[in-house]
Amino acid sequence: MTEQELKESVIVAIKQVYDPEIPVDVYELGLIYDIKIFPVNNVYVLMTLTSPSCPSAESIPVEVEQKIREIEGVSDVSVELTFDPPYATDMMSEVAQLELGFM
Repeated sequence: MTEQELKESVIVAIKQVYDPEIPVDVYELGLIYDIKIFPVNNVYVLMTLTSPSCPSAESIPVEVEQKIREIEGVSDVSVELTFDPPYATDMMSEVAQLELGFM
């Protein structure tokens, strides 16, 4: 699997994770800031949450990591949470904005 194929598989995996309060996956919500693939298929994800006090603050990053670990060939996964820059609704994809009535 090439680095690009692995990255696409990671995005597909992340799209299976939803914020329990919002019917849109965390990728389309714009919560994923960065995805890096390092040698020997180590995956790094930099993400945020809709709010630092989000009730799912502990479960969402864990679920993202679990979904990525399920991808065949992935060696290790590191998910880092950041609140810089703070999340804003304009980070959502058009799909998410339409889904939630922002457009």
